[in-house]
Amino acid sequence: MLSQETIKIIKSTVPVLEKHGKAITTHFYSQMLSKHPELLNIFNHANQREGRQQTALANTVYAAAANIDNLGAIIPVVKQIGQKHRALGVLPEHYPIVGENLLAAIKAVLGDAATDEIIHAWAEAYGVIADAFIGIEAEMYKEAKEQPGGWAGFRNFIVERKVKESDVITSFYLKPEDGLDIASYQAGQYLTVRVQPDGDPYTHIRHYSLSAAPEKDYYRISVKREEQGAVSSYLHLDVQEGDVLEVSAPAGEFMLEQNELPAVLISGGVGLTPMVSMLHTIIQKQPNREVTFIHGALNGNVHALRDEVTEAASKSKHVKSYVAYSNPSEQDRKSQNYDKEGFIDSEWLKSIAGTSQADFYFCGPVPFMKMIYAALKEWGVPSEQMHFEFFGPADEIE
Repeated sequence: MLSQETIKIIKSTVPVLEKHGKAITTHFYSQMLSKHPELLNIFNHANQREGRQQTALANTVYAAAANIDNLGAIIPVVKQIGQKHRALGVLPEHYPIVGENLLAAIKAVLGDAATDEIIHAWAEAYGVIADAFIGIEAEMYKEAKEQPGGWAGFRNFIVERKVKESDVITSFYLKPEDGLDIASYQAGQYLTVRVQPDGDPYTHIRHYSLSAAPEKDYYRISVKREEQGAVSSYLHLDVQEGDVLEVSAPAGEFMLEQNELPAVLISGGVGLTPMVSMLHTIIQKQPNREVTFIHGALNGNVHALRDEVTEAASKSKHVKSYVAYSNPSEQDRKSQNYDKEGFIDSEWLKSIAGTSQADFYFCGPVPFMKMIYAALKEWGVPSEQMHFEFFGPADEIE
């Protein structure tokens, strides 16, 4: 428990963190990774380079400070981050390293304004926050290992099949090298893959949404090749059928809720991967549940898993599927294989979803997510009926 004096001091630093948070976390990562380059085996280099990791940490530190007198309010955020930490292999011994360098960064950026009193209060508060993370993550590690087919850390999986789904997206079907059972998962969760491209001194770890329904003897991830993506390019160009990938057990807080509300699944680009998993799961487990599947893409050349979704929808009178292409190709125009030209907008979304009394799941690029979130909020959809996932700072959505 924190003393009232410590809580008071931490609360007083909230405006400072709001103003200088990004500068503090940027200094923090630079200093910590120069002292502990082995942590580059865990951290996403692209997120570091583009500043997303710094922003995410700044938002987390700010939220912790703002809620220091009621840390229970940020438990959902702790769980979401904890899922990623467990999947990455973040361990209790990493937390003192983070604490030491975070306090040093606060002192370096704020200078004399970071009095001994403030640094002492933050050291005490960090200890409590770190203990919360460590405790929650310990349970996640235990659950991942002890569940049927579960395992600790990373496990070798063979690429049984590699299937090109579009010009930019390829699916990888993964089976365990040891031939033993694999853990099930909830539709919407992700796998975490660790690779070390030839000549690279560090391992690289990425999260990829599972794109098939659970309860199979394999996992499927469908990966978009990013122009500057070290891991996605490696998977697309270098990994072949028969190769082995290191994978940690399925993780994630973004999960399909199996209630009776209609489900509206909205995706942009490669964000359709968890939605396809959800679609198959609903059809299998709740065949009478109403589903509206809405996907936006540039055009048919980059639209992955289209035939799979069309076939699934054709087999159920309870499933409707719609496609919007922002820049249809000549072939798209000729075949008229889409329902709307342009982006998914608020009016079209309302017209095809039909009701705001539904569970809305959405995933895609950040601008797409912001637009969908704003449209649903304006429509009056309650926050508890909006479910979303993307691999970046969640606060960017709002």
